[in-house]
Amino acid sequence: MNAQLDPVKPVLYSFRRCPYAMRSRLALKHSGIQVELREVDLKAIPDALRVLVPDNPTVPVLLLPDGRVIDESWDVLLWAVREHDPDGWLGTDECNLVPAEQWIEMNDFSFKTDLDHYKYHERYPEQTQLEYRAEAEEFIQDLEDQLQATRFLLGDSLSIADIGVLPFVRQFALVDKDWFDQAPYPKVQAWLADFLESDLFNSVMEKYAVWNAGDEPAVFG
Repeated sequence: MNAQLDPVKPVLYSFRRCPYAMRSRLALKHSGIQVELREVDLKAIPDALRVLVPDNPTVPVLLLPDGRVIDESWDVLLWAVREHDPDGWLGTDECNLVPAEQWIEMNDFSFKTDLDHYKYHERYPEQTQLEYRAEAEEFIQDLEDQLQATRFLLGDSLSIADIGVLPFVRQFALVDKDWFDQAPYPKVQAWLADFLESDLFNSVMEKYAVWNAGDEPAVFG
């Protein structure tokens, strides 16, 4: 999709706590790409965002200087690391892409549904919160099994797979932190703790005021 806009920098519509937006910010920060960040109130979507993605006005959305619009977080991540990948998250000749996308498919199309049911269980009275948690734990167990074998999801170094999944595991852990901290997933707990303590994570969690048309640009990256 193209938009008839020409910002000086790419423009990222974001929401600080959204794991999809977090995924995008992590990649942009890693790649050293500066953007104009527009923090969105998801209960009051700005008209500028509705113009870019009228069918699904949510975050993240990245508007490039040439007018292209990227409205999927995984696509934003891939665009960023293909621009610049200083730590080799994609791997040589993008060798990490296919195995990473297998993790992303499980995360985005199965685990995220289970996570939402667990976190917002009052909206889904068909099952108890504990039953929804048990369903989400199937993915956490898959992660635990992999992390028992390798330090990160695709081997001994951080990759696009880890960055794509970790914001969602963070959200899962925060639903009931006391339970998560003593749950039988030591490798997942350590993997998440290292991420949360990293300079990268903390650098993308700065708070921004909600953007309104006419505001001075807020630079991120």
